[in-house]
Amino acid sequence: MKNILQKKQLGFGTAPLGNMFRNIPEEEALATVDAAWENGVRYFDSAPFYGAGLAELRLGEALAKRPRDEYVLSTKVGRIILDELEDPTLRDLGEKGGLFEYGRKNKIHVDYSEDGTLRSIEDSLKRLQTDRLDIVYVHDIAQDFYGDEWLSKFESARKGAFRALTRLRDEGVIKSWGLGVNRVEPIEIAMALDEAQPDAFLMAGRYSLLDHDRALQRVMPNAAKMNAKIIVGGPYSSGVLAGGTHFEYQKASPEIMAKVDRIKAIANRHNISIKAAALQFVLANPAVAAVIPGASRPDRITEDVAAMNEVIPEAFWQEMREQKLVAQDAPLPI
Repeated sequence: MKNILQKKQLGFGTAPLGNMFRNIPEEEALATVDAAWENGVRYFDSAPFYGAGLAELRLGEALAKRPRDEYVLSTKVGRIILDELEDPTLRDLGEKGGLFEYGRKNKIHVDYSEDGTLRSIEDSLKRLQTDRLDIVYVHDIAQDFYGDEWLSKFESARKGAFRALTRLRDEGVIKSWGLGVNRVEPIEIAMALDEAQPDAFLMAGRYSLLDHDRALQRVMPNAAKMNAKIIVGGPYSSGVLAGGTHFEYQKASPEIMAKVDRIKAIANRHNISIKAAALQFVLANPAVAAVIPGASRPDRITEDVAAMNEVIPEAFWQEMREQKLVAQDAPLPI
């Protein structure tokens, strides 16, 4: 991961471009990527899963006019997009049901084998209109998608995708590989492996203002020891920290909304945006190399960049700690 990502980088997570939650017009999606570029964003993350290839297709179209050496590109393996069609509303996505019901109707085939990994990369390169990937993540080998079967999926990936990606990294075909998950347990197991280890972890939703205790205790210290980089996805917790109503990709519970209201009240007292607090909290941790909020409208990108540069008074963080809204040992941007 050395020199791949700039220190404390703001990236762009393209899950929303796969028509997550709504049917996004093509021109709006492409304009959002353009807005990211024009605002200095140079790290873009995608996945075949996002809209059954739709996010990769849109990202590839938008980046085709940009110099390839000027940006970092990551995508994921574990799911192959087939030509066969299916009803997106009938897909079994564990806890994430209906996530991309507005995406393409192509069938999504789960495959963490070595052959599946290589095919997935080849397909992604075509959709992304590029000849190389910088980082490849093994996607969603966790409880939220596979329930009690998640450990068997992890083991399949360990024997297949992990070894294939290690070889590609050793050969210089990719610069880095890791896990892209919404839970900390797969990361903990991967960090403890005796065989070749991943060197990057895209951790979505597990290091945010609303949920960071376990990652702080179990993931961040080990990442520092093994010199692995943490990329934080979902810094707004699926939108609830940015004015939305989703948490963990589903409708937020009354308890979560109440906690968000407490944070908002403190932010209002100190005249700052909750977006700024969410992004700057994440990047204050020394293990974090980048944060990649998602967006589906150009103005959201502008807001993210402004939030990165907003000045937050130390008194805000002191009050957050006093109110036990951040862990006592969490690094803060003060």
